[in-house]
Amino acid sequence: MLTIDGRRYDTGEPVRVVTRGPRIASVQPAWPQSDCADWPLLAPGLFDVQINGHGGVWFSDEALTPPRAAEAIRAYLRFGVTRLCPTLITNSFEGLAQGLRAIRAACEQDALVDHMVAACHLEGPYISAEDGPRGAHPREYVRPPDWDEFRKLQDISGGRVRLLTLAPETPGAIDFIRQAAAAGVVIAIGHTAATPEQIQAAVDAGARLSTHLGNGAHALVHRHRNSIWEQAAEPRLMASLIVDGHHLPASLVRAFVRLKTPRNVLLTCDAAGWAGCRPGLYENKLGKSELLENGKLVVAGQRELLAGSAYETDVCVAKVREFAGVSWRDAIHMASKQPAQLLGCEFPRLRRGGLADLFVFRHEPAAERLNVLATIVRGELVYGALPRPACLAGSL
Repeated sequence: MLTIDGRRYDTGEPVRVVTRGPRIASVQPAWPQSDCADWPLLAPGLFDVQINGHGGVWFSDEALTPPRAAEAIRAYLRFGVTRLCPTLITNSFEGLAQGLRAIRAACEQDALVDHMVAACHLEGPYISAEDGPRGAHPREYVRPPDWDEFRKLQDISGGRVRLLTLAPETPGAIDFIRQAAAAGVVIAIGHTAATPEQIQAAVDAGARLSTHLGNGAHALVHRHRNSIWEQAAEPRLMASLIVDGHHLPASLVRAFVRLKTPRNVLLTCDAAGWAGCRPGLYENKLGKSELLENGKLVVAGQRELLAGSAYETDVCVAKVREFAGVSWRDAIHMASKQPAQLLGCEFPRLRRGGLADLFVFRHEPAAERLNVLATIVRGELVYGALPRPACLAGSL
């Protein structure tokens, strides 16, 4: 049993939360002896649908082992993340298969990791081969959608692939979307040079998400007829945004959030396997990258083409408040409730009976990230320490 004191992220009310087992047993008002403005905030654990690895570990690495997969997944606990989708980017069949095999084994060997892995996300290999839309994905492994290949990968994963990003203009993509949607897989549109008509065909076939909207696209497009605006204006599509300060300018984040509304936006850090590493040059089978001193991760040899992100999810929560002027409630929900809704997972509500996946944090106005004090998964303290506000007099 845990007792957690803090201010609710959605109302600012000081409360005492008591957990029993994996559930919240009670949420009661707390009565501080003085101003509670310095109390930490208490919120549902963060949920990120696109994380490629951490600390030098890539989930799509042919050499990935279950312990290394578990290490990279557990690393996100210190950033308030309690659920995530290990993401495997465009690679050979063997590379994707080994990554999924290692993640499956890690889940089967570690109950905490099994809970954290809400689903696996295949970002590719069924994407555009064109420079620009392809992003930093290796061209040599880009290929058209193949249902038989996907079914083999799904079997290897133990049924964990529940999110797949593809380009709808690739041969056979629309039929593939129909098959995947019928099988319960969420299809996202991304790394695409599709026409507006192809975007609409994908949505009609069952696509539900835009992967990192505004990125993975041509640098120059028609000012009106382009895949970015078509997805932004489509009410049937939710949109994930990388709000790390490098992938999108503040004005575009603000525009997307206002257009889609916070209820239809997901925050993702899109962290590369080099996240958590020191600035410098890095290389693996998928290419060479450079992590700059300012935290920007780029394809080596230049300074503009991004190679994913080197930040974690909590940074996106802090920056979306800065860029879009949203409340803590909306910022947290974009990184917890909306991803859970998309994938049909339980959202940890701060009420009796709610799932006790929570985190406690502070944030200084000028800080680029949250100061995570404690992370709780299924009622167990798995990172940090629970603060005890000095001004607490008691609770009802």
